[in-house]
Order: sequence, then structure tokens, then C-alpha cells
Amino acid sequence: MSENFEDVVRAVYEHGVRHDAGQVDRLRRRRNLEPDAAALLSLICQAMGAVRVLEIGTSNGCSTLWLAQAVHDRNGTVLSVDLDADAQRAATTNLARVGLQQHVELRCADGGQVLKDLPDASQDIVLLDSERPEYAGWRPHPVRVLRTGGLLVIDNVLSHADEVADVRALIDADPQLTTAVSPTGKGQLLAIKRPSPGTPRR
Repeated sequence: MSENFEDVVRAVYEHGVRHDAGQVDRLRRRRNLEPDAAALLSLICQAMGAVRVLEIGTSNGCSTLWLAQAVHDRNGTVLSVDLDADAQRAATTNLARVGLQQHVELRCADGGQVLKDLPDASQDIVLLDSERPEYAGWRPHPVRVLRTGGLLVIDNVLSHADEVADVRALIDADPQLTTAVSPTGKGQLLAIKRPSPGTPRR
């Protein structure tokens, strides 16, 4: 029997906070999306009717749980990518606790390479919550793989503004994107992909 979703996501987040407090190596920390930011992203996902979500940075699956819950009513799928196999095994366990594992494909791989290999306009939402200094080098793929009207989300844009300055400059200069910053959690950059010039309106 599945456990209560709210109880599980709270426990997973709190476990991550305790784990990070005792972890000297930053790369071994969970660095979970804060509950208010995760809940907002889940709500946006549902409002968009998203069924194809890409998450770069699984960790132990805290944000993955929120995304999977958001797409499950429409039988959607979250592709969640991380290089840490141990963390993804923890995510597998946590997803199974709430019966959402069938809505998530966990892939142990390099996020930039996965983005490069995905088809054009194949994703409704792309969440970047991984190694921030690498994001600018992934251009143009985070935008290329979004459908028109799709949403790019980048976490930690207020808490680690220096580490995302390069990618923010690229996004701000991209005429396809309309952006805003949400102050929830540690700050999320939200960027909507507009139709290309000359695209017929429906």
C-alpha cells in the first residue's frame, strides 16, 4: 500500500537537510528543492497540463516526487537525470513509497549529453537543478527541447547568482524567451518559450 504523499515528501526533504548538515563534500549533498518551490513548480506543471518533464538533478528524488505527482493524472512521464547512482537508488525507493515509480524514468547519465540527444520540442518543462556553472555550456539545448509554450526552470538563481550569471545573460538575450524570477525557496528563474517569428497563431 502506498504511503501518504505529504508525509513522504516531508520526510525525504527533512532527511536531506540532516544529511547535508553533516556532509562536507558539496557534491555529496542532497541539495533538495525547498518545499515551497517544489509545490509551486508542481502547481505550474498541473496548470500547464504537462506530460513530458525533464529534470536534470535527481538527488534522492524530493523534487522528482512533486513532478511525478503533477503529471500522474494525465499519465505523464518525468525523465530525471543524475550522475549519482546511489542517490538515484534512494529516489527509486522514495517513488515506490507513494506508488509513482511508473511515471518516472531515472537515468544515470550526464545531463548535458541527455539534453543534446533529446528531440526538438519534446518537453513541456525542463528543470535545471544540477551543477550550475555547466548550464551555459549546454546552450541551446535546454530551450531547443522545449515545445512552444514550454517552461524552463533554473533553481538557485538568488542563492547562487554568481554561478548562474552566464546562463542568465544568455536567457535574457534570447528573443524566444519571456522570463520572471520567483523568490520561493532559493530563487527560480522561469522562462517561457514563445512562438518563433512568423509562426501562425491558432
